[in-house]
Formats: sequence, C-alpha cells, structure tokens
Amino acid sequence: MPALILYFSRKGNNYVNGAIKNLPAGNTEMAARMLSRKTGAELFEIEPRIAYPDDYSECIEKAMQEQKSHARPALKAYPAQLAGCDVVYLGYPNWWGTMPMPVFTLLEHCDFSGKTIKPFCTHEGSGMGSSEEDIRRACPGAIVAKGLAIHGAHVAQAEDAIARWA
Repeated sequence: MPALILYFSRKGNNYVNGAIKNLPAGNTEMAARMLSRKTGAELFEIEPRIAYPDDYSECIEKAMQEQKSHARPALKAYPAQLAGCDVVYLGYPNWWGTMPMPVFTLLEHCDFSGKTIKPFCTHEGSGMGSSEEDIRRACPGAIVAKGLAIHGAHVAQAEDAIARWA
C-alpha cells in the first residue's frame, strides 16, 4: 500500500536561528517535499480553516492560548486517501513542546488504527518534545515509529538524514 505524507507548516514570519525571517515555504513543508521525492508518497497539507496571524509574535501567542485551552481548530479538509495507506508520515513544527493544535484535530478526527505513523518535526532546539507520546495517546490503534527531529535552520541540508530515516 502507498504511503501518505500529512504535514502542517507555516510560511512567512518564522523564528530561525534566533531571528525572525520571512520564509517563502515553511521548514516542515520543505522537509515534507524532500520526503515525498525520496518515497514517492503523496502530500496532504493540514490547514486550519482560520489561518494563523502573519505576525510571528501574534501567531505564537495564539498557538500558546490554543494549547492551554486544548483547542481543536477546524480544518479546511481531511485526507480522502488515508484509508488506502499503511504508512503515514506526519510532519509538523514543534510549537510549545508538541504539535500545533490543528495536527491534534486531524489525529483525533481520522482513524489511524493499524497504520504506522512516522512523525517528523522541525524545531529550533527542542527536538520532538512530547509529540511522539501525544501521537500515541491520540491514535491508540496505530504504531508510532521513532520520529525524526530536524533543526529548522538546517532543513535545506536535511535531505540525506530524511532519506536514511524514511
């Protein structure tokens, strides 16, 4: 069965190596595209119905409030091709020690029973955080493989690491 890459990413104002930079594509999207080239897996972007603010400080404040309130933001769409996949690569940035809340929305909405979830995240120093355990809790019927943490500032050089991990 084919694999599928589900990812959440944020372009625009992002924190990179201690500075705010305007990214034309988010770090996680860049990693997901590299993974797709290596595996041939289709991409599906996890998008909240209401976009996060463009301003980085406003975005992280909203993300922190969502996490504190255990929010589950509505999504624009859900992956139709999930049923036919045995392996799901799940990509996201590490926000406040785990996945952004829209990723939780997707995990709790879809049935991942019997699937292997291979998580990968981009971060600026905090690695996978608690995300692997959070995925296990959200998807009790899935097998959660060891994740790959990619330093966001170095994502452009991560293709070999992604290929080895995949």
